[in-house]
Amino acid sequence: MIVCGDDALAHRLAGELHEVYGEHVTLLVPVRPDAPRTPTARTGRALALFGRVTAAVIRTTGAPGTTAPQGTGAAGEPAGALHVVESSEADDRALTDAGVERAAALALVHEDDETNIRAALTARRLNPRLRLVIRLYNRKLGQHLETLLDQAAAVAEPGLDPEERDAATTVLSDVDTAAPGLAAAAVAGTSKVVQAGGLLLHAVERLPAPGAAPDPGLCTLALLSATTGDPAGCEGSERSGDAGPRLLPDDRTVAAATGRAAVTLEAVTAAGPAPAAARLAASALPVASLFSRRLRWSLAGAAAAVLALALASTFTTGDHPLHAAYLTLLDIFAIGDPAVGESTSRQVLQILAGFVGLLLLPVIVAALIEGLGTFRTATALRRPPRGLSGHVVLLGLGKVGTRVLARLRRLDIPVVCVESDPEARGIAVARRLRVPTVIGDVTEEGVLEAARIDRAHALLALTSVDITNLEAALSARAVSPGLRVVLRLYDDDFATAVFRTLRTAHPAALTRSRSVSHLAAPAFAGAMVGRQVLGAVPVERRVLLFAAVDVADHPLLEGLTVAESFHPGKWRVIALDGVGARPGTGGAWRLDPDRVLKPEDRVVVAATRRGLAELLGRRGPAVRPPTDGQPRTGGPGLT
Repeated sequence: MIVCGDDALAHRLAGELHEVYGEHVTLLVPVRPDAPRTPTARTGRALALFGRVTAAVIRTTGAPGTTAPQGTGAAGEPAGALHVVESSEADDRALTDAGVERAAALALVHEDDETNIRAALTARRLNPRLRLVIRLYNRKLGQHLETLLDQAAAVAEPGLDPEERDAATTVLSDVDTAAPGLAAAAVAGTSKVVQAGGLLLHAVERLPAPGAAPDPGLCTLALLSATTGDPAGCEGSERSGDAGPRLLPDDRTVAAATGRAAVTLEAVTAAGPAPAAARLAASALPVASLFSRRLRWSLAGAAAAVLALALASTFTTGDHPLHAAYLTLLDIFAIGDPAVGESTSRQVLQILAGFVGLLLLPVIVAALIEGLGTFRTATALRRPPRGLSGHVVLLGLGKVGTRVLARLRRLDIPVVCVESDPEARGIAVARRLRVPTVIGDVTEEGVLEAARIDRAHALLALTSVDITNLEAALSARAVSPGLRVVLRLYDDDFATAVFRTLRTAHPAALTRSRSVSHLAAPAFAGAMVGRQVLGAVPVERRVLLFAAVDVADHPLLEGLTVAESFHPGKWRVIALDGVGARPGTGGAWRLDPDRVLKPEDRVVVAATRRGLAELLGRRGPAVRPPTDGQPRTGGPGLT
């Protein structure tokens, strides 16, 4: 497998494939032609990441200070070999040297969409059978690109069965994968949602009653950490031991976990189109946003007066209602002939109509002024209202911040944004959504205060600079010690140290550190091995994957009941997807534990990273569970 890129996601993805799935991985690192060839010239985060990959290569090959030659294949190499290949760009020569013609999968995770698209077209031409995983921020373009590349593969290999190509092209966005977890961490009680075909899977955190076990809900996905302070500094990670989070526990473990919070599957509902009433309301003219309430009442009163005059004219003169209304409007706008020589009632109605016209003139002028003012303010950023409270302060409107902002607004959560660059990509989204925004450097005094941080519910620090996020969090905690803080941090060691310190200094406040690459890498790795990973739910510093798996040819699923296929701590069948799901009923997700999984079934599985690798038959020591009621035992890995 080949991974192209040189940022945190590329290195995490290479490590994920190498360490979790045991794959032969080539990391294609782009460098400038005039750049030094030694890693000592790299600085900052790139140096740390390159050092980790180099260490992995040394451990794999057993030759300190050496790397594998470029372009070597998988044959004859030790299992899970990891190589680093440097090239100025991912062109024909670089991909050929990396072994794209013999590769099973290629991940293009450059930060530039154009670079990924160009390399994808080249790779598809060199190897039509290659599984492509492409990182694109533009979701609409990604859908078209998937279709184009799959069609190109079908043309190059006419006899190739589309079902055998196993998701030949998958376009993912690291931002979209991480945005739900970041938003959910900032809002108490907000569900972590994973889209599974026609199903919506909701995972929520539940706090237990004192001395009681957590409510399992439909099923328990994870148990949260049992301690608030880990002396080893590994809170929420795999290194915390039994005190850390327990993913996919069995019923006995859940019953014994008194006092521990849990992540449970609360509900799964059918996803359908919006109700007709909601669509009609969304398409209606936004009169309320254009005119004030007082002006709307004035316009309604003027319309009622016109209607009353028209009816009075009809009854007194005997004219047709339409003709009477026409004459009334002429009189109101002072363009009708004087009613000289006509009946007294007609003359009185004409005088009243002229009086109504005088009253209507300032109302019309006010409506024009308010409408123009509304359109002018629609193009300007709103300021945070003085009485605003209970909102989320979001720092940074880049790629990540923009997607998190859109998700928070879909949940009707009040947000105040802070951005230093007035030309940032998220400014237009904030303006369109009418979100209050403060333009300024968050490290300067008065910026957080302008965002009403003292009355905020949570702080989401999502800038691309770790130090800026940390400084903002410390400044916010100084103003409001109980503030919920969610930090976006790149380096894992730095994130653990920050998390531990803030949690110790403010034990009563919730602190979360999240990395976009950490949340997104499992989804990209799952797509690389050829299965459709539906999403990832963060559980403290671990990740739970949701994947759609075909039961056929999986001995750990086929022919077993739902209960027998459950491996605690590894994977669990939670729903049916595709033909097995019956829209409009609960049968798709309320699975009977005794239901036998058939080869034609397609199931939604919740799994850990290593569990998914074992389920796909890529790592031991998972074995087919016995069906005679005997306890599970260890054994050799499946082949």
